Amino acid sequence: MRRFVWRLQKVLDIKTKEEQLKRMELFRLTETLAIRRSELLMRRRILREIAAEITRDRSAGRLGAQEFFLRNADIDDQLIRRLNAEIEELETQRKHKTAEVLAARRFKEALEKLRTEAKVRFIQEQEKLEQKEMDDRTTIAFARNESMRL
Repeated sequence: MRRFVWRLQKVLDIKTKEEQLKRMELFRLTETLAIRRSELLMRRRILREIAAEITRDRSAGRLGAQEFFLRNADIDDQLIRRLNAEIEELETQRKHKTAEVLAARRFKEALEKLRTEAKVRFIQEQEKLEQKEMDDRTTIAFARNESMRL
């Protein structure tokens, strides 16, 4: 029996590798996004804790600490805005990359379906050829037996 060879196999292999690469890129983006979100949450939590600590402090040093906090709050606000902007950009990139991964997966699955159908047709054709060959052998053997009898 002949070996099954599909002409589009290289395309399928390339698309499979492409999907894997895009999936890895998506994973990296998601990981970076998670890191930025945790950094943002940590910064916000630290600011809340410092503000709560200043609020609880009833000593004379409270005004100095409050002034220092307010003077440096602008820097923290800028950092938080920058992190928010970065998170939004990463979200956009992640959505785009997710769409690319899904498109690559659909294309690959379509190719795999075509390959399966081609293999089924190939096997059916091979079985027909084998059956024809067996029928021919049987016919020849029968004809020989008949000719020997005569």
